[in-house]
Amino acid sequence: MTGPISTAQSVADRVAGLRTDFDTSFAEPARTLDGETVELLAIGAGGRPYALRLDQASGVHPDRPVTALPTTLRALLGVAGFAGAVVPVYDLAALLGHAVTQQPRWLVLTAGTPSLALAFHELDHHLRVPVSDVIDDGGRKGYLRGVVRLPDGNRPIIDVPATRALVHQLAGHPYPQEESR
Repeated sequence: MTGPISTAQSVADRVAGLRTDFDTSFAEPARTLDGETVELLAIGAGGRPYALRLDQASGVHPDRPVTALPTTLRALLGVAGFAGAVVPVYDLAALLGHAVTQQPRWLVLTAGTPSLALAFHELDHHLRVPVSDVIDDGGRKGYLRGVVRLPDGNRPIIDVPATRALVHQLAGHPYPQEESR
């Protein structure tokens, strides 16, 4: 008689332990990385592979509705709502000078102010790579800063602050460049 009852009790104890661990995880401070890794999103824009630093993003959203605006700026797709705020959405492929052949599916809400969303076509995966796999050339090359070495090929890293400055320049609003990471 100890078989079925002890098995059921064992499962109940395990579920209770998991529930307690889950609940207490919200009371603990957020973990920080040791500084020896970099977190990136591997994305595709304009048919080319890129990476975005996660610390330069505040959210990634698939299939978010974008309301078009009358504009002469090819890269401006329109505006989208994020937590009650209306944010301009720019096509990353167009900003990078690529032909725009399809509607982007993904939006990344950038960190920093003013709010800005960048639209891109493919979200490949999340990466946590050693700092040694990121080659920072020490300067900016337009809106790219450095390259991450990956087994499936190198990916240029998009510099979000430089991209934000480009958007402001295109819109005719001077905006001081943020410091890149």
